[in-house]
Amino acid sequence: MSIERPISIQGLPKAILHLDADAFFASCEQAVNPELRGKPIVVGKERGIVTAASYEAKALGVQRGMLIGEVRRKFPDVIVLNSDYEKYSLFSLRMFEILRSFSPIVEEYSIDEAFVDITGLRRPMHASYEEIGLRIKERIKRELGITVSVGISLTKVLAKIASKHKKPDGLTVIPGREIHLYLKDLPISEVWGIGPNTASFCEKLGIKTALDYAKKPEEFIKKHFSKPFYEIWLELRGTSVYPVNPEPKNTYKSISKALTFPPTEDKNLVFAHLSLNLEKACFKARKFGFLAKKVIFFLRKQDFHTLGMEIKLSSPSAYPVDILPLLREAFEEVFEEGALYRQTGVILLDLISKSGFQPSIFDGSTKAEKISKLYEVIDDLARRYGRSTIFPASLFPLLKGNPLKRGRGLKIPLLPIKLY
Repeated sequence: MSIERPISIQGLPKAILHLDADAFFASCEQAVNPELRGKPIVVGKERGIVTAASYEAKALGVQRGMLIGEVRRKFPDVIVLNSDYEKYSLFSLRMFEILRSFSPIVEEYSIDEAFVDITGLRRPMHASYEEIGLRIKERIKRELGITVSVGISLTKVLAKIASKHKKPDGLTVIPGREIHLYLKDLPISEVWGIGPNTASFCEKLGIKTALDYAKKPEEFIKKHFSKPFYEIWLELRGTSVYPVNPEPKNTYKSISKALTFPPTEDKNLVFAHLSLNLEKACFKARKFGFLAKKVIFFLRKQDFHTLGMEIKLSSPSAYPVDILPLLREAFEEVFEEGALYRQTGVILLDLISKSGFQPSIFDGSTKAEKISKLYEVIDDLARRYGRSTIFPASLFPLLKGNPLKRGRGLKIPLLPIKLY
C-alpha cells in the first residue's frame, strides 16, 4: 500500500544539519577518564538528582531526574559523579569550533546541540551531504572522544527529527522525496515545537502523527492553529522558515581555578598556591586547545576580604612561562604583609582557539613555537606519568615539610624545572 506524499521535492535543494551530542555530560566524563568508558555513570551528585546518564546506565533503567539515593539503592554498580560544567562548556566550545571549520553558518542551540547550514558545500568539499555529516561525526569523535547523532534535511524541524531517528552515534538524511516515510509513524507530540497541550488539541482534530499534520490543507492549519504552528507545518513539508542563526551565544569564555588552604601570612606560600592555580588553569586551556587574552587573579584573606587584579596579555597564551612573571609583578602590588590569606584563584578570560591564532614576528613567533613544543613535552609527561611528575620551581614552598611524592607508582622523584 503506497503512502500519499504531502509534498513533492526532489533531493536536498537546501541542507540543514542538526547535531545532538549523545549523553553529553556523561560522555565528557568518560572522554577525560578512560577508566569510566563502557561503565554505567550518572552526573548530578551535588544536586541530588540525575542530570545526565551514560547509555550504559540508561540500559540498566536509570532515568534523568531520578534521585541519586534511589539510583544507589536500585543500581549499586552505577558510578555517581559531581557535575563539572566548566569541563562540559569547554567540550561544547570545541565542538562548535569543529562545526565552524565546515561551515560558517552554525547556530549554538544549546550546550550540546547545534544547527549547521551546509547548503552548497557538496562541490567545494567533493562530498555528498551524508559524507559531510560523517566527516563531522568522525572528527568530533577523534578530537573530543565523544559521539554525536546527526540529522540532515531541508529544514530545522526535519533535521531535528532525523537526528533522533538513530541514537546514539547515528546519521540520518531525509531528502524531500522521503519525508513522508519519517513522518508516518512519528507521534505529533514528538515534533519539535509541539507541546503537550497542542498535541492533545491535535488529537481532538484527528491528528495523531506528524504526517497527519503535514497532510492537512493550508486553510485547515490557519483556521485551527496560530502562526508558530503554521510555520512548523511548513517546515514539516520541506519549506524552510527558521533560518540557522550564526550569532555565537558566548556561553563560555573563561577557565577558573581556585584553592582554599590553611590560613597563612607566608608570602612565598601564598604565591605558590596562586602559581599552582595558574598551572592547573593553563593545563586545562592547553588540553582543549585554547589561549587566553586576559588573566584575573585574586587573593582572599581570612576575613574574606578579597584583593585582585586583571592582567592583559600582549599576546594570547596558555603557558605559565609567559604569564607568571606578570602575575608575580601584580601579586607584589596587592599582597599585604602581615595579613592572613586562605584562598587564591586564577581566571583565564577571552579564550580563543590556538589553531586559529598565528603569532606575528613582533610577538616573537620563534620563541612562541619553542615554548609550545616545550609544553607539548611537559603535557605528554603529565598525561603518561601524572601531573606532579614535572613542576615549576615556583611551587617549591608547597613541598616544605613534605617528602617528594612520586608520580603514579613510578620509581623516580618529582622533576622540578625552573621555567621562570
